Amino acid sequence: MISTALARISVGVVVERRKAKSAWADVLWRPVSVFAGTPAATPWTLLGAEGEVTLFYAGEAVIELHRTETTNYRNNLVSGTPCLWVNMRPTTSEPPYELLAVTADPAEGEAFTDAGSNLVEAVPMPPEIADIVQRFVAAHHVERPFVKRQRDQQAAPLRDAAEKGKR
Repeated sequence: MISTALARISVGVVVERRKAKSAWADVLWRPVSVFAGTPAATPWTLLGAEGEVTLFYAGEAVIELHRTETTNYRNNLVSGTPCLWVNMRPTTSEPPYELLAVTADPAEGEAFTDAGSNLVEAVPMPPEIADIVQRFVAAHHVERPFVKRQRDQQAAPLRDAAEKGKR
């Protein structure tokens, strides 16, 4: 698939495994952070454990930035708590999840939830990634004025006739 992205940011994803307090699951998984760059560690490297919580480096992803989505990126940045959305798909073996994507676009993050079985989580956007996204928005954003659609004038006489017939 050919990408139209004008910029790409390599990131690493950290996930947490936590003992569940549920009769239906033994453990819960969730992405907890994203960092810029790619470490030398292999995916699913154990990072540390404390009590019933264990952290893993889940792997590398690439955030793609597109000029047509700059409004979404800008709105994310000015929200007060900019986020990245991590999308992971369950596997039938170990490791339990496959890292699919990370995005800075809130609309794309919401669209990730359409695949009901995927694990999608918003995590805080690190300042160094926010700086890259901000520079991208500053360089590529074009303000598009809102244009209210006009009604189709040819359909108006038919609509008016139909409304008169209802009275």
